[in-house]
Amino acid sequence: MKLVITIPAYNEQGTISRVIAEIPEKIAGVDSTEVLVIDDGSTDSTGKEAKKAGAKVIRNMENCGLAFTFSRGMKTALEIGADIIVNTDADFQYNQKQIPALVKPIIEGNADIVLGSRFAGSIEFMPLQNRLGNLSVSFIMRTITGLPLTDTQTGFRAFSREAALRINVFSDYTYTQETILEAHEKRLRVTEVPVDFRKREGKSRLISNVFSYARRVGLTIMVAYLNYRPLRVFFSLGLLLCIAGFAFGFRVLVHFLNTGMVSPYIPSALVSALLLILGFEAMVMGLLAELIKRNRKVQEEALYFQKKAFFDKKG
Repeated sequence: MKLVITIPAYNEQGTISRVIAEIPEKIAGVDSTEVLVIDDGSTDSTGKEAKKAGAKVIRNMENCGLAFTFSRGMKTALEIGADIIVNTDADFQYNQKQIPALVKPIIEGNADIVLGSRFAGSIEFMPLQNRLGNLSVSFIMRTITGLPLTDTQTGFRAFSREAALRINVFSDYTYTQETILEAHEKRLRVTEVPVDFRKREGKSRLISNVFSYARRVGLTIMVAYLNYRPLRVFFSLGLLLCIAGFAFGFRVLVHFLNTGMVSPYIPSALVSALLLILGFEAMVMGLLAELIKRNRKVQEEALYFQKKAFFDKKG
């Protein structure tokens, strides 16, 4: 069984070699381990330091962002025959000695995706705004998926080959929430193990501004959820609009039944009609979106078999 450890990295020359050096040489149930660093257009010596430390390095010609770099790492890992893929960060915050615990549920056949939970483990330091943000997003993800997850933003996670073949990332910002929503939709088994989290040296490349991060993550979750639950979203919206329309129109209807006239409630009648029309249109959009979703599922299933044939041949 081959394990490939992917490390997206952007300007991490000071820590990348320590991350690689900390990766265990021998892991129970694993025959061979390969380290793959995806240099996301770094302007420092990240790539050179990674090569010196013994990693295979591929490079984006420009800074493409975490989501793209993560996806490229997954695809390359599949190409070189990975049976299990562990993704970790290049900033030395995660303890790489815990990789055996991360991959153990996959090796034992009990999980498809394993998340390294910082909140179930130990956190040396995390800024309060980041802590609150992570806990809030994890709560939202638990509510949406029903999965008992404590840390859905962790970058320390393991994927079986099957999970890696089925996951497709469309976000251009981050992959963390979208992969969990997609895994839940595709009935992949997701679990957590506790991990240690160190204090970061320097500033985060991803969360330079917590409010901007929250806005972009919120948009990512909303779009991903809309992709996988369009009927529920549009039907709920349409139902709310229709209820509001009936509420506005109730007194107009009562007055009309009593007097045969709409005035003096013409404005309420117009608002009621507009809300009812919008509600009906939202429900129709939901039905159309659901049909598109079903067609996409067929296409994704075909893509899965194409990827499987392609990467099996490459590996």
